[in-house]
Amino acid sequence: MRLTKFTDLALRAVMRLAVSGQDDSETTREVAETMDVPYAHMAKVVTRLQHLGVVEARRGRNGGLTLTETGRRASVGWLVRSLEGDEEVVACEGDPPCPLRAACRLRGALRSAQEAFYRTLDPLTVADLVESPTGPVLVSLSRTRPG
Repeated sequence: MRLTKFTDLALRAVMRLAVSGQDDSETTREVAETMDVPYAHMAKVVTRLQHLGVVEARRGRNGGLTLTETGRRASVGWLVRSLEGDEEVVACEGDPPCPLRAACRLRGALRSAQEAFYRTLDPLTVADLVESPTGPVLVSLSRTRPG
C-alpha cells in the first residue's frame, strides 16, 4: 500500500507541530518551508487537519498553528484512515468493471492486507512519532521567521 502525497504531508506537518511549543507556534508558510513543500499544498493539508480537530489555526499577529491535544494523542492509524479514506485498494467496480469481480479472491486478500496495515499503525500516536531520534531532528530543521 502506498500513501498519497497528501497524507505524507499531513503526517510531516503534525510531527513538526508536535515538537513546536504552544508559545512558539508556526505558520502554515513556515511549516511548508521547513518541510520543503509548496505553500498551497500545505495550506490544503492544514485545512483538512483543522476539520479533523488535529490542528488549531489562529489568524493575526500572534497567530499560527498548534497541534491540539486530540492531535497529540491521535492514533496514527486513525489519522491515516481519515486522510486516505476507506476505499478499496483496487477499483473492481471501475469503468470498465473488472470481469473477475464476481469470483475474485484477490480483492478480499488486498482488503485484509489494507486492514492489517492500519491495525499496525493504530497503537502509535503522533506523540510516539516524535520521540528520539525523530523529535530532535524535527527541532533542528531550520525555520525562517520574518525579521
